[in-house]
Amino acid sequence: MDTDSQNAGTDAPVAVLLDVDGTLVDSNYLHVEAWTRALQDVGRDVAAWRVHRAIGMGSSELLEAVLGDDADAVAEQVKDAHSHYYAGAAGRLRAVDGARDLVRTLAARGIRPVLATSAAPDELERLRDVLDVEQELHAVTGAGDVDAAKPAPDLVQVALEAADVPAGRAVLVGDTVWDVEAAGRAGVACVAVRSGGIGVDELREAGAVAVYDDVADLLAHLDESPLVRLGG
Repeated sequence: MDTDSQNAGTDAPVAVLLDVDGTLVDSNYLHVEAWTRALQDVGRDVAAWRVHRAIGMGSSELLEAVLGDDADAVAEQVKDAHSHYYAGAAGRLRAVDGARDLVRTLAARGIRPVLATSAAPDELERLRDVLDVEQELHAVTGAGDVDAAKPAPDLVQVALEAADVPAGRAVLVGDTVWDVEAAGRAGVACVAVRSGGIGVDELREAGAVAVYDDVADLLAHLDESPLVRLGG
């Protein structure tokens, strides 16, 4: 019997791995604005929609996606400028409707909520302040804990370790195809939300097992969702 089967009893711990940007915090479009301004600073005029398509990746992966072979030449300068512009917009960060209630409800039901985000350490600190659910979180993982960010599976694997559950006892909630792909590569089911600006069909085609408008919609249907069925 494999490890996942041995740990699949109804008394085994269950975890929900939660992306943050675009999923729990309404930040994706602030990132788009910061990245496009940063790219303009170095003479790279990239359409905002192209940047949006790459949101959810790590910063290095995002720049490679929008600049190709030109990324290395300007990467550090663009990353620094993005951090500057994004920090300037921090006062506009807001928790997505239902985000705090979802985390608190999961914790109250004995499900382990774990943040699993590609955000850099300084950005993650701001996001945690906005969320204000520290007491309910089982663990927090971010880009500083891995060498390769989403869509690589590393962050999901680290989050599983922090939750102390096998892949079969976890679900990731995310808002981009990169979340879905990272979860799939780690053997974890992914529930997607549309609050990051990605359409239902694309999220499903990437492998999402269910799609909700946002985490408030997910919370409203929690008892029928894959998050709760996992613990049955």
